[in-house]
Amino acid sequence: MNKKFKIRKDDTVEIIAGKDKGKRGAIVRILRDKDRVIVAGANIVKKTKKKRSQQDRGGIIEIEAPIHLSNVMIVCKKCGPTRIGYKIDGDKKTRVCRKCGETL
Repeated sequence: MNKKFKIRKDDTVEIIAGKDKGKRGAIVRILRDKDRVIVAGANIVKKTKKKRSQQDRGGIIEIEAPIHLSNVMIVCKKCGPTRIGYKIDGDKKTRVCRKCGETL
């Protein structure tokens, strides 16, 4: 069963815990089964990569590792990191900022 998250791909988030606390970036990918997200430019780790072909380069590469969903917070353009609420207008459901009420 797919889990429902309040954040989506390409949302700007701020990391609120861990070694990259305070960094902001866009969500690249959501891993629903593990409750984790990959944020662009955050939680960079080194990984060894095997050479697969003659043209391919092997060695140590840096990639973005997943961060648990509880360690990121969505950023409102007006007021910064905030929680998300929902507003229903007729048959439309929109995400709104809990601090200022602006749509996200």
